[in-house]
Amino acid sequence: MRRFSIRVPASSANIGPGFDVLGVGLNLYLDIDVTIDPSVDTSSDAYGAVLKYEGSLAEKVPLASDKNLVTQCALYVLRANGIDRFEPGTVIKVTNPVPLSRGLGSSASAIVGGIMLGNELGQLGMDKQRLMDYALMIERHPDNIAAAMLGGFVGSYLSQLSPEEMEAKSVPLEYILPKADTPTDKIVRQPPPQKIGEYLKYPWNPKIKAVCIVPNFEVSTDDSRAVLPESYTRPDIIFNLQRLAVLTTALCQEPVNHDLIYEAMKDKIHQPYRSTLIPGLTEVLQTVTPESNPGLCGICLSGAGPTILCLATEGFDDIAAKVMDHFKKAGVECEYKLLEVAHNGAVVEHK
Repeated sequence: MRRFSIRVPASSANIGPGFDVLGVGLNLYLDIDVTIDPSVDTSSDAYGAVLKYEGSLAEKVPLASDKNLVTQCALYVLRANGIDRFEPGTVIKVTNPVPLSRGLGSSASAIVGGIMLGNELGQLGMDKQRLMDYALMIERHPDNIAAAMLGGFVGSYLSQLSPEEMEAKSVPLEYILPKADTPTDKIVRQPPPQKIGEYLKYPWNPKIKAVCIVPNFEVSTDDSRAVLPESYTRPDIIFNLQRLAVLTTALCQEPVNHDLIYEAMKDKIHQPYRSTLIPGLTEVLQTVTPESNPGLCGICLSGAGPTILCLATEGFDDIAAKVMDHFKKAGVECEYKLLEVAHNGAVVEHK
């Protein structure tokens, strides 16, 4: 018998002006507990694993290993390394408190968890840098993925690959996570290119906590990207670049400069366009300030939303109440979570 567990943090991406650039791991965790016991019959699953799931929207989560995101990702890693099935007797229990489709990196944590699961099941011995290449074949934007895998406050970019590497990287997702009608000869069975992305972890002032206000509706990443323009004006690009240059240092400085962080977390690249999908967003961003709520450092959409990320050093309950009141006026109920930075990222524990 073999047993191990994997723990992957939630994440917030697009921090302030850092659209598709900045992400931060948060201490709300997806847990995967695995037992491999040959005496357990797992033959009912097409690929030989029994999957159990508890947590966010459990009734909507598929349990067949070729349809669940965690096990699909694990199968991709195994298949790319010459292993087509789970070992007989593989029982996987996923516990997930991360809200789905709310801007807290639920897909990223599932992808990272699945990639690490494949690495452990196949005893492949790959490090996190290499596993990031597998993850980026599935999720093509590195901000959430890097924060979930590596932890902490992370900046990232996609590397300029050779034409051959770009062709290998850019295959349709259904060739990597096959559907029932995906042609067999199109299914990817090779490891991905190396160093698809580059990552840098910034320091973070531990006095700064994350107040995450989670509205009770979903926004899909596809919908939130569809409202973005194909091009931007030079002033808007400069606006974000100037603030991005300041923010990564401002969030680690002591003492905390609340006003500087607040201004540096403003954005003109994605939030103004996504306000059409999130009732009350414009009012929240304009009226919740360090003056109205002492202790607030900055406020922005978390990922694609609808969750609002407020960075603060005190007054957490009052900040959450102010944001929730704005949403309530727009007819939207919310809950909130007070979270800290998860510095270690995804971890494996052998039992």
